[in-house]
Amino acid sequence: MKNISLFLLFISITAGAQVNRFFYEYKFIPDSNNKEDVKKEMMLLDIDQKGSNYYSRDKFVADSTSMAEVQKQIKSGGGNINISRRDNQGMVGYKVTKSYPDFKTYLFTRISMDQYKVKEDQKPEWKILPEKQKIGSYNAQKATTSYGGREWIAWFSTDIPFQDGPYKFYGLPGLIVKLEDITGSHVMTLVGNKKMAAPVSQTEMDVPGNVKIMGIGGKELEISKSQYKKLWKDYVNDPSKNMREMMMRNGGDNTRVSFKVRTADGKEISDPNQVFREMEKRTKESLAKNNNPIEPDLVSN
Repeated sequence: MKNISLFLLFISITAGAQVNRFFYEYKFIPDSNNKEDVKKEMMLLDIDQKGSNYYSRDKFVADSTSMAEVQKQIKSGGGNINISRRDNQGMVGYKVTKSYPDFKTYLFTRISMDQYKVKEDQKPEWKILPEKQKIGSYNAQKATTSYGGREWIAWFSTDIPFQDGPYKFYGLPGLIVKLEDITGSHVMTLVGNKKMAAPVSQTEMDVPGNVKIMGIGGKELEISKSQYKKLWKDYVNDPSKNMREMMMRNGGDNTRVSFKVRTADGKEISDPNQVFREMEKRTKESLAKNNNPIEPDLVSN
């Protein structure tokens, strides 16, 4: 009965009627020096006939809410856009897209204020092993690969007829229902799925007036992985550079963008120089505590 329903699901998706959304519980250890601190985030893998999108549920909800607030401020005609950071923005800021049938893969991410579309040039090369086990309600088989600076173990199920999976992983004869690196720092486990109408794409929710704010609106600059690595190195050396440049770029139109941040003691600051110093301090502290990325090769020197 399950195989029949999955077959019908596959037919409906390939016909373009609906999207199948897979829910992955993502457990990760940001700080390799504090392995007891395990974070959790609900990730979504949306699959339709054109390809797939993998992204954080919390990040998508937060961006949609912020977009609505920005649109409201613009329509009010006040001329100023005030942005306050939220506590529930999600911890995973990137998105990964794959197109079918060529599986062209892109990582959508940002460095400070700038958004990038990073083209993937490496395909996962799998070694399928005979070992099998039950992952949730699915019969799964083991496979391994070396990718992005980590050794990975995947469990895929031919019960689900998609050669796709979380993050940049694909190419197995069934959906990846569990994926983990051998250190246990990054673990993605399928916990559910549902059919739904096609969701609104984040790229369709552009802010009028060419305003690009905290990853909201604007267009991503397509770059190579080597270009991204250089930009990341520059960012680590000077964390507030991109923000300073963005403020200067937005100074020539009729819309003035202002930032407010709160210090550790709860004090709100809005002076640009103080904001830059506080953001640089926070960035360096964050980088020190987030030293265990999912793809080390992408941010290595």
